[in-house]
Amino acid sequence: MKATISRKAHFNAAHRLYRKDWSDEKNDAVFGKCNNPNFHGHNYELIVSVTGDIDQETGYVIDMKALKDIIKIEVEDAFDHKNLNVEVPEFAELNPTAENIAVVIYNKIKPRLNPSFDLEITLYETPRNFVIYSGE
Repeated sequence: MKATISRKAHFNAAHRLYRKDWSDEKNDAVFGKCNNPNFHGHNYELIVSVTGDIDQETGYVIDMKALKDIIKIEVEDAFDHKNLNVEVPEFAELNPTAENIAVVIYNKIKPRLNPSFDLEITLYETPRNFVIYSGE
C-alpha cells in the first residue's frame, strides 16, 4: 500500500528577479517590479509531500519528525530571513523565481529520503501564486 504524507513549513526571504546578462530595460520589461534593485520579500508557504509504501511495522511512510527535521535543515535554516540572491549559494547564478526555488528545495530534500520515495514540492510565493515540482 502506498500513501502520500505532507508537511507544511514556511520561510520569509527577499529576492530580486533579473539576469546579469540582460540590460536594465530588458530586465524591467520581463520582471517588472520584481526587478527592484533593492530587492523585495515574500512569506513563502511550503508543502513537502512524500509518497511511498506504508511500512507494515510502523504504519508510517516516513516518520513525520524526520521529515520536519529535513525541512528545517535544508530549507528553513538555509532560506529563512535571507536575501536569496546574496546569501544562498544555489542562487549565486540562478534566478530565484518561485519555479527555481521549488527545484532547489526538491534537489536539497530528495537525497535525504529513501530512494524509493516520490517527492513533490508545492511552494506558495503568495496566497494566489504557487508552483508544484516533482522532479520532472
